[in-house]
Amino acid sequence: MYVDNERLKSFILDAGLVSEDVINQAVEESGKTGKKLGDVLVEKKLMDADQIRQLYSYILGIPFVNLEKEIIPKEVLQLIPEPIAKKYKIVAFKKTNRELKVAMLNPEDLQTIDFIRKKTGLKIAPCITTEEGITNALKQYEQSLKAEFGDIIEKSTAQVSGVEDLEKAAQDLPVIRIVDTLLKHAVLQEASDIHIEPDEKEVRVRYRIDGLLHDAMTLPKAVLDGIVARIKILSNLKLDEHRLPQDGRFKIEQDDRRIAFRVSILPVYSGEKVVMRLLDESSKGLTLEGMGLWGQPLEQVHQAIKKPNGMILVTGPTGSGKTTTLYTIMDILNVPQVNISTVEDPIEYKMFRINQTQVNPPIGLTFSHGLRALLRQDPDIIMVGEIRDEETMDIAIHAAMTGHLVLSTLHTNSAAGAIPRLLDMGAEPFLVASTVNVVMAQRLVRRLCSDCRQAYSLDDELVNSLKQQIDLERIFDVALKNNLLGKEISGSRDWSKISFYRPSGCSRCRQEGYKGRIGIFEVFEMTEIISEMVAKQATSDDIEKQAQKEGMIKMIEDGMIKAIQGVTSIEEILRVTED
Repeated sequence: MYVDNERLKSFILDAGLVSEDVINQAVEESGKTGKKLGDVLVEKKLMDADQIRQLYSYILGIPFVNLEKEIIPKEVLQLIPEPIAKKYKIVAFKKTNRELKVAMLNPEDLQTIDFIRKKTGLKIAPCITTEEGITNALKQYEQSLKAEFGDIIEKSTAQVSGVEDLEKAAQDLPVIRIVDTLLKHAVLQEASDIHIEPDEKEVRVRYRIDGLLHDAMTLPKAVLDGIVARIKILSNLKLDEHRLPQDGRFKIEQDDRRIAFRVSILPVYSGEKVVMRLLDESSKGLTLEGMGLWGQPLEQVHQAIKKPNGMILVTGPTGSGKTTTLYTIMDILNVPQVNISTVEDPIEYKMFRINQTQVNPPIGLTFSHGLRALLRQDPDIIMVGEIRDEETMDIAIHAAMTGHLVLSTLHTNSAAGAIPRLLDMGAEPFLVASTVNVVMAQRLVRRLCSDCRQAYSLDDELVNSLKQQIDLERIFDVALKNNLLGKEISGSRDWSKISFYRPSGCSRCRQEGYKGRIGIFEVFEMTEIISEMVAKQATSDDIEKQAQKEGMIKMIEDGMIKAIQGVTSIEEILRVTED
């Protein structure tokens, strides 16, 4: 909620809630830290949060409602889905004809109000309430959900445990409802993966959100067979195969979004473990800038992809966004005048006007075999999902030499580390030097929630601690060169004057302090000097030092720049870049 400091101050003084000297100090602190005046007063325990909300209610002319002891009818409560209610701290508490009254902590969250209006088809009347009021309403929500979900599980337990025919068990309504609920909750909570993990006595369901796993719910072991069978039917997999891993995929549509689920089923000691990757096929294409590239590294990548031939390699561990980067580059290059072909394992997204081939090793369609066949299809641009072996690497390098632009991934920790990796696989040094255009190393870090991040300054102890891990002088120079620091800071080179941010936690970010992810990058360009070093088989350390002399920003340095900009936290950068 936005109420400017002066208005809030005058209302507090009029009401005689705080003395003028005290509130002037609070206003001064608000100006220094960037925190709202209301938050400062609550932190200093000069006023409580409920008093502030009631004042906001009066100033903004929005009704205040106390739900702390209110019993809300189940049919009204469930007009707003439980994940939305929890995520945005908003509950429906009264319905009259075509109007729905909703209680929330932030009535200026117009996006959520509009979403609920479209979903219910009712006119929405927002009211301000207290944290305790929301908590009370959400408890009722959980009780009604538990009762409903408990009934489903009970019925499912009674039916699945006594059913030998897995196909029949998978078609039972309770099992269908359990699986539908798991999928819908994952979509609403913006999860990237669903893990269904069997234990001896129960089944644990976890969602991966912003790169970290969170417990979602625990189910009785008796429902496992029915759930796995249902997922197998959706994915068109063999129902009676329990000893071998299986992979499949299926799609659902929810709220005008088309979500693809990539399914992996693996036999474990206590049954079959299921992991489903969520892929939003209706999402708009990413841009390199949107992914986190900026400045000189962004220019280097754009120059490299404009070249008619050569190799562009993306490196990093599993789950660091390498494939997404390649898809983004292909999206930029995808014009009618060129033929783009890929060999992938698996195909993540179906892309318009791009010829995508799925690797299938059991029938002999490996990366190398697919790539060799693909070269007979007159491609201009080739994307190879991963260079895993010498044969694939050899074909890719020769394709890059003979007029093709080749995009691929490698598993190395740094950008410069890709060069010795290629040499270890048997590539000739002079061929690597002449074909590689750029290598991008990347990781994904969580974005700080813009609604609740807290500003702070580094003290001398923290600065000295960071200096042992990071070249702070170099980062300062990069920030200075890109006009990221004010004049008063640039002259003093004083780190204590730079505002950094740490996570706090609010309804928007599920009390995590982070929402969404962004990439941190290291872009290594094959310049003339580095090309000569590669041809002479220089070490990766020497190559990296030369690249830094020529202006390469290391991944941890890119991360620190994003921390200076308030995009992420220093703790998050160190967590992700520690080798």
